[in-house]
Amino acid sequence: MPCVNAAQCSIEAQAWGANDADTMKYGWMKLNGSTVWQSSWNGEYPLHRGVNTFTIDRATCTVLESKNFDTFLDTGAAGRLNTYLQGLSDGTILVGVTADEASKYLDAAETTLAGLGAVVSDVAYRGAWVFVAQIGHPSKTVFDKVLTEAAALKRDPVVITFFPGA
Repeated sequence: MPCVNAAQCSIEAQAWGANDADTMKYGWMKLNGSTVWQSSWNGEYPLHRGVNTFTIDRATCTVLESKNFDTFLDTGAAGRLNTYLQGLSDGTILVGVTADEASKYLDAAETTLAGLGAVVSDVAYRGAWVFVAQIGHPSKTVFDKVLTEAAALKRDPVVITFFPGA
């Protein structure tokens, strides 16, 4: 009888937008239920401001690579994000999670993000967004966003999805 790999990789992620009310906010990413990344506003975890990306190994459900692009303070971060995204191979599993504020200098990456299935051009100051995408297959993208600081105070964007093992 042939061996069948029935393993799945579950991915859960939550983004957050900062606020002037100093309300504590948390972001995280979990793979198969285990927390592999955390961020916070007025909490115990590092800030990780801007856009955080993670490529996932489908066979082992582990993080292959993580990157942070501070699109709030760094005027060149979106250009580097754009170049990075365009360099990913078809089939790559990519998670994107924002923290604090990511919209200020994001323009150079918005078209590429939209091509992945994550339209974020309407997200304003301290809004937040999160997605899981398979490069080359935008119809498979799982995406959530809140548009403003006020909306982010009420609800953090969250995605939950599963991929079959490789």
